[in-house]
Amino acid sequence: MPLLHLSISAEHPEGVAGFLAEVMGGKAMPFPPFPDCWIAFSREDDGTAIEVYPLTHVLTAGPDQIACEVREPDNTPTFVHVALASVLPRDSLLERAAAKGWTARICHRGPFDCVEIWLENRLLVELLDRSMQEDYRAGMTAENWAAMFGMPR
Repeated sequence: MPLLHLSISAEHPEGVAGFLAEVMGGKAMPFPPFPDCWIAFSREDDGTAIEVYPLTHVLTAGPDQIACEVREPDNTPTFVHVALASVLPRDSLLERAAAKGWTARICHRGPFDCVEIWLENRLLVELLDRSMQEDYRAGMTAENWAAMFGMPR
């Protein structure tokens, strides 16, 4: 089951959406349903996307459906993060993050490695190049997880 879309917040939504579209091999575009928001589509153009909202925007349960409220900016760290497949090799990912001044490094996550990039030095995105994706898919199964942590299978 693939991830269909995700929403995150950023100080500079257009720039973050552009970066995400680039590493996914896709395209960034404005997101007209809400003001000042952007969306990054993947290369496959199959609906896989990441919406990027300003730090001032929050989603709420409106009276009939989702609503967007504008509040004071919130740039506090969060436990929320995502792992994404990238079309770019790890060296290119590290270079692009460094060019933006963002923390980026290769990390070992047990059954797979990833390029850990902190968007705007605030929000974690784990990017996996093709070889990392192969290791991820081979290692991140419920059976392997149970074995790794000594859980019943």
